Amino acid sequence: MDYKQMTAPCGLDCFNCIGYLANEDPKLIPIIANALNITAEQAERAVCKGCRNQNGKIPFIPMECNVYPCVKNKNITFCYECPEFPCDNLHPYADQASKVPHNTKVFNLCLIKKLGLENWAKDKAKHVKETYFNGNWKL
Repeated sequence: MDYKQMTAPCGLDCFNCIGYLANEDPKLIPIIANALNITAEQAERAVCKGCRNQNGKIPFIPMECNVYPCVKNKNITFCYECPEFPCDNLHPYADQASKVPHNTKVFNLCLIKKLGLENWAKDKAKHVKETYFNGNWKL
């Protein structure tokens, strides 16, 4: 697995995303369709190859990504490399928070910087996503 290619510049782990995993597991298509409230045919077209492999355009996200072009223009690999990190492109939002892990971006980027990309990808990324969706809040 090319973790650099399959981790978005914002720190999202494409390699653990159902939109990407559906490339290898078509049983995930109905789950995507249900989650996005679209038909199975639309969900098949929404299967993703990863942010970096699609120039920042994700088929199942209707809006443009602000992070991808920013990172490209600054010629950096991840947002944490930017002197302006963290910026409003990574701002967490409550809208859709229960459906998509976008609020994990800054945490993931800090872990990537601290642990290194491969260690984060192998040992932590999946746990972060599982905790985000299924964990209990702690202080």
